[in-house]
Amino acid sequence: MDARLDQETAQWLRWDRNPLTSESVKQLIAEGNKEELQKCFGARMEFGTAGLRAPMGAGISRMNDLTIIQTTQGFCRYLEKQFSDLKQRGVVISFDARAHPASGGSSRRFARLAATAFISQGVPVYLFSDITPTPFVPYTQDNGYKVYWDNGAQIISPHDQGISQAIEENLEPWPQAWDESLIDNNPLLHDPSTSISNDYFEDLKKYCFHRTVNKESRVKFVHTSVHGVGHEFVQLAFSAFDLAPPEAVPQQKDPDPEFPTVKYPNPEEETLSFALADKIKAKIVLANDPDADRLAVAEKQDSGEWRVFSGNELGALLGWWLFTSWKEKNQDQSNLKDTYMLSSTVSSKILRAIALKEGFHFEETLTGFKWMGNRAKQLVDQGKTVLFAFEEAIGYMCCPFVLDKDGVSAAVICAELASFLATKNLSLSQQLKAIYVEYGYHITTASYFICHDQGTIQKLFGKLRNYDGKNNYPKACGKFEISAIRDLTTGYDDSQPDKKAVLPTSKSSQMITFTFANGGVATMRTSGTEPKIKYYAELCAPPGNSENRGLIVILNGGYMSSGELPKPDTWVSPLDPEQLKRELDELVGAIEEHFFQPQKYNLQSKAE
Repeated sequence: MDARLDQETAQWLRWDRNPLTSESVKQLIAEGNKEELQKCFGARMEFGTAGLRAPMGAGISRMNDLTIIQTTQGFCRYLEKQFSDLKQRGVVISFDARAHPASGGSSRRFARLAATAFISQGVPVYLFSDITPTPFVPYTQDNGYKVYWDNGAQIISPHDQGISQAIEENLEPWPQAWDESLIDNNPLLHDPSTSISNDYFEDLKKYCFHRTVNKESRVKFVHTSVHGVGHEFVQLAFSAFDLAPPEAVPQQKDPDPEFPTVKYPNPEEETLSFALADKIKAKIVLANDPDADRLAVAEKQDSGEWRVFSGNELGALLGWWLFTSWKEKNQDQSNLKDTYMLSSTVSSKILRAIALKEGFHFEETLTGFKWMGNRAKQLVDQGKTVLFAFEEAIGYMCCPFVLDKDGVSAAVICAELASFLATKNLSLSQQLKAIYVEYGYHITTASYFICHDQGTIQKLFGKLRNYDGKNNYPKACGKFEISAIRDLTTGYDDSQPDKKAVLPTSKSSQMITFTFANGGVATMRTSGTEPKIKYYAELCAPPGNSENRGLIVILNGGYMSSGELPKPDTWVSPLDPEQLKRELDELVGAIEEHFFQPQKYNLQSKAE
């Protein structure tokens, strides 16, 4: 072993008191297994705005007892500097059902170790006594370590750098770090489970707009929590809305960290729920991810096929519904000027189209709910109303009392929407089409290429910034003319008068958005947690009403004026989504061929 690796493992063995992880490291050393030791000790997990994310196992690169202790110690010291009243405020800690028997790690154990660290320093801890959906933490004030600030939103920079530095300064476990018994019967330990659950569902009731319809509804729903924490909470949410409880997929309703019935715990690819729905003649399936902060929805079509709505399609339905319901209760048009919806920059711009026609405000943020949650909090503090926020990765904030994505509230609000539409003999699919006819079709697609080499990624994006060898971006992609470019790595945006991007920029990640003359928008970006280069593309057509045709082409943060629009004969018919889809497929093909160049850069496609 090289000297650094030798030093890291020796230090690890001095500090680690978990016999399973320490023995596994000793065994790897005895075997001389350098490859596996490099995976475990190659680099310390990086603490970012999303906290920590890594597999469970031994070493500084993994989630385990020691790295949780080290992280919490650093976090505690950082909070002490930021909040002089930390010992009055306290911290909130919850956990889900994930576990890794081989290393003795589990979310529950990690939560207790984190609580021990804080309590050993005299900081009160509000520790949920049982598994909870992730959104309950931001409401109260993965296998991962997710941090929310005092405003109830996920942290953004510079807190991540500050916490990361504090972790490095507090790696050696404190004297009581391993003594979990410290928190038992400790006056600084509080269990907020009952009060928070009651308060959450009371607040949720305020978003029930059609209680009478719900009581009489005969729409059947199937729900799966995919072996996660959502079952009990979705049942309670339906009860809060006076909806009959959804039928739970029995094999998946109880938490199980092994996820025995699925290859991946992805709610968009779940199939057992369809079988149950067919059996009980239910037309709608609601599926949460294991944390219950995301929601996927599927609907049985007249053809007998199941349609799984994309995150963008469900965002359109929920956005339309929440605005329509709000408008019914707020007839005063002057309220619109203080009303907002948000979405991430890689998500569909359908909310922008609705906002332009209806008169409320729309804003886009960088990718992730940490940005939307923080922006929503700023707006609420200014006396504004935030109706809805979403991201294409099936995350929805339907109720701003939780400043994060929340799959529980989204599930029950979607169920009320479906129940209401049923009284009009409409399906979710039919209503989605009506939204597109009224506000313009927004056809989207997203995929990725896998690339493990950072050097290759730098070359690929470097080529896009120096496409002609003269430090110029491309002017076209195949036959598709480019009308605007925004680069959030460098801060360049040629749609702005000063050529500077409005959204925050980050040199540590790659993100370029191309706007095309045909109304298409495509963003290429690197993933912060996976070896992927992702792309998101959207093509927009004008609404059915021709007088709105000056609003169809999206230009990074705003619509083009009518003087900037392509000639009318180049527009795609608003009522021909299939033609729109074909053109989007052609555009994506050109982007893959000319911008990604998978053969040249040896990229692996999603399909492979």
